[in-house]
Amino acid sequence: MSRQLFKSTVVVSSMTLISRILGFVRDMLIARIFGVDLATDAFFVAFKIPNFLRRLFAEGAFAHAFVPVLADYKAQGSKAALKLFIDKTAGTLALLLMLFTLIGIVTAPLLILLLAPGFAWQGTQHELAVQMLQITFPYLLFIALVAFAGAILNAHGKFAVPALTPVFLNICMIAAAIRLAPLMNEPVMALAWGVFAAGVVQVLFQIPALMRLGLMPRLRLGFNDSGVRRIISLMLPAIFSVSVTQINLLLDTLIASFLAVGSVSWLYYSDRLVEFPLGILGLALGTVILPNLAKNHASDDASAFSNTLDWGLRLVILVGVPATIGLLLLAEPMLSTLFQYNEFSISDVHLAGLSLKAYAIGLLGYILIKVLVPGFTARQDMKTPVRYGIYAMLVSLVLNIVLVFPLAHAGLALATSLGAFFNAALLLRKLLRENIYQPASGWPLFFIRVLLAGAAMSLSLHYLVDARWWNAWSATERVINLLKWIGIGMAIYTATLLLAGLRLRDMTAMRSK
Repeated sequence: MSRQLFKSTVVVSSMTLISRILGFVRDMLIARIFGVDLATDAFFVAFKIPNFLRRLFAEGAFAHAFVPVLADYKAQGSKAALKLFIDKTAGTLALLLMLFTLIGIVTAPLLILLLAPGFAWQGTQHELAVQMLQITFPYLLFIALVAFAGAILNAHGKFAVPALTPVFLNICMIAAAIRLAPLMNEPVMALAWGVFAAGVVQVLFQIPALMRLGLMPRLRLGFNDSGVRRIISLMLPAIFSVSVTQINLLLDTLIASFLAVGSVSWLYYSDRLVEFPLGILGLALGTVILPNLAKNHASDDASAFSNTLDWGLRLVILVGVPATIGLLLLAEPMLSTLFQYNEFSISDVHLAGLSLKAYAIGLLGYILIKVLVPGFTARQDMKTPVRYGIYAMLVSLVLNIVLVFPLAHAGLALATSLGAFFNAALLLRKLLRENIYQPASGWPLFFIRVLLAGAAMSLSLHYLVDARWWNAWSATERVINLLKWIGIGMAIYTATLLLAGLRLRDMTAMRSK
């Protein structure tokens, strides 16, 4: 089982890597073409709201509510009952999303006022953000349907198509920035239309894979269906349990709208870099582990359930540690290489670097949440993650207020990181105390090996990399040297692990307790 989990994770990670690379190309173009100003701050807020709701409802709450119920239907073995359940869920979801989207478009001025109140002091910025939000809000409808289709495919072991789908968002936005922006009176509006087009394309991309499975939904209303009612009852509390980090990031944007012009953009660019390893590992692990845990629970296999969690946690530590070190020690070189062109200045690199380092501190916490929450939601326990999520959100909010004064926008990022670790700690403690997760043997030795490798990587990068070099280099020299030092860091980390005795088979074979 662990080998299949590993292969599935590699597939999702590989597809996500393609999307993330294109995402960086997209952001490099945005930084080069639009820079950092009132207009880009307005777009990032307008894009963040539907994107936040996507993560909150579609990929977050809905996936964690839908997949365990779907696993129960699959375990019963009736294809007709499974198809009817999918049809009713699809019809109900589509109707609710259409209504929600219409409400969002109508109330866009209020949403911008609530979520970026600082824009009200800049009349043109507020109006621009409202117009772009009205264009981007339907993205929630499209991408929620994409997440629904992806959940069906993932539950049947088809991970590649859902993982590749986000590529089209980046492609559409790149095309809009290059082709459409020069034709518009307000160039940044092109990005909003690119988001809208991406939603349509992503929906269409899922259809052939669903048809091959014979599970292409026919929209039917199912408010009285027991399975649909279970999803709705599970979905409401799951909103908090799986999306606390996203809520904290939205709070960062709210407070940052009151800070210096550019603060929202600095947070956005630094968050984008943290999202790279988080997406490649955290999203991949969450995507693969949830249906496997749900299947383990449906078959009442507590040992397999615990072993799946154990494998996921080991992989988080193994990959998360070097990713955190790399983001901390190569923060400004990465930002300089990717974004310091034309309108994106050296000062922007430094200020975005501060928030990147603060977000990087919490990377392990963010990824741990992606693995630990499914340990509850796969068992249809939504209340526990909700309670802990609210605790973590309150802690982050208090820390926001405390840290924003001495550290400005970087203080907001640090508060989010600390809140993520607090949330992960609560979740792990609960799983351990109730013996849902029983750690397999070998953890102390595993920790020592990873710490030794991390220390060796940190020392090498600390003494060999000087961020002052990057400002004098051309774009090509920055890329070459950044790739060189990332390669050196990973080589030292891997070599130290091997010298310390860790082998790949240790991660692809489950260990008995």
